[in-house]
Amino acid sequence: MKVSHYFEFEEHVTGGMAASVDHQRKMFDRVGIEYTTEPTLDADVLHCNLMGPRSVWYARRARKAGIPVVAHTHVTAEDFGDSFRFTNALARPLKPYLRRAYGLADRLICPSEYNRDVIKGYTDAPTTVISNGVDREKLDGFESLEDEYRERYDLDPPTVFMVGHVIKRKGLETFVETAHRMPDVDFAWFGHVDRSLKGRETKRLIDEAPSNCTFTGFVDDIRGAYAAGDVFCFPTHEENEG
Repeated sequence: MKVSHYFEFEEHVTGGMAASVDHQRKMFDRVGIEYTTEPTLDADVLHCNLMGPRSVWYARRARKAGIPVVAHTHVTAEDFGDSFRFTNALARPLKPYLRRAYGLADRLICPSEYNRDVIKGYTDAPTTVISNGVDREKLDGFESLEDEYRERYDLDPPTVFMVGHVIKRKGLETFVETAHRMPDVDFAWFGHVDRSLKGRETKRLIDEAPSNCTFTGFVDDIRGAYAAGDVFCFPTHEENEG
C-alpha cells in the first residue's frame, strides 16, 4: 500500500496539528507503510490533514478516480475563532467551506469524541476517533532542565504554567486574570508570541499582564517548560482535541 500523506501549508502550520502529522508519519514508518508527503493520485489512499484548496482539488480528483480519501478534522469554525487576527471574521464563511471539503472524504479522522460531535453538524461522512497522541519520549530527561529554565525566566516554585500558542481562545484572559488575583505566585506561558498576528484585545491582555505573569515566547527545548512549571493550567475555551 502507498499513501499520499499530504499536509497542506506544512511549512507554515505549527502546534498540535503539526505534531499530529509527525506522529502519523512515525507510525507509518514503524509499521512499514510506504507514503509520500506530496499530493498525488499515484497512491492507494489520499490522506489529507488540512483541507485547504489544493487538498480539496486533489480530493475531488481522487474520488473521480476511485481512490479512497481520508481527511482529518483538525479545523472547525468553532475552533478557528479567537485565534489570530481576522480569524473571527473568517470563521463564518469557513463553516460552509469545510462542510463541502469534509464531505469529499470517504472517512474522517476526528481527534476526539467532542470533535466528532461537532463534525456531525458539518457532514454525514463516516468518522473514526483517533487522538492526536502524545510523544512521551520528547520529555525524557526534562527534570535536569529545571534550574536552567527557572533561572532564565526568574520563576519561583510553585509556578503555574501553560504551553501553546498565545491566543485568546486558549484562555489568555483567564490566565492573566488569575495571575492578577494571585500576585505571590509566578505564572508562565511558554509559547510563540507573534504580535503581528494578534488582535487588539490579545495585545492588550499581554501588555497589561502583571509582573508575576511571564510570556516566554518560543522555547528551544519544550522539556524546559515542563521542568520549570509545577501546576499546569489549561483554561482553553475550545479544543478539537477535546
